[in-house]
Amino acid sequence: MKAEYINPFLESARIVIEQVANIRPTTGQLGVKDVKFVEKYIWIQIGMTGQMEGDIVFGLAEDVALKMVSAMMGGFVITEMDEMGKSAISELGNMISGNASTMLFNQGVRVDITPPKIVQSATAAGFIPKKALTIPLIMESIGELDIQVLIT
Repeated sequence: MKAEYINPFLESARIVIEQVANIRPTTGQLGVKDVKFVEKYIWIQIGMTGQMEGDIVFGLAEDVALKMVSAMMGGFVITEMDEMGKSAISELGNMISGNASTMLFNQGVRVDITPPKIVQSATAAGFIPKKALTIPLIMESIGELDIQVLIT
């Protein structure tokens, strides 16, 4: 797994979050860890095909996701993750991944992304824990968004 695979997603996430939530996130520590779905978390899973195969998974604690959706909706307070909230958080993952795939294309790496899949339950995910290149984005007054790259 190459560390440079995460850079377009990191850069794209910073740009998109700044545009949609008016917050400039800072970068946490890059690392490799076992990805395990945990409860009270929302996961946005996006598949990648082409010259990069695997998944990009964005993880947020439920309270962080609610704050993020509220920020995306201009400060309108969201208290539960309803269909509108899920749609908004899903679109966030889609925008980040779409921009990142364009950046990768400009670097000569051809990839396609699948539509985002929201996973709220560890058991529903059918996901097998595996190692991922991971980096948290810290969003002041909101919390952390974990970007996890599971590319082979």
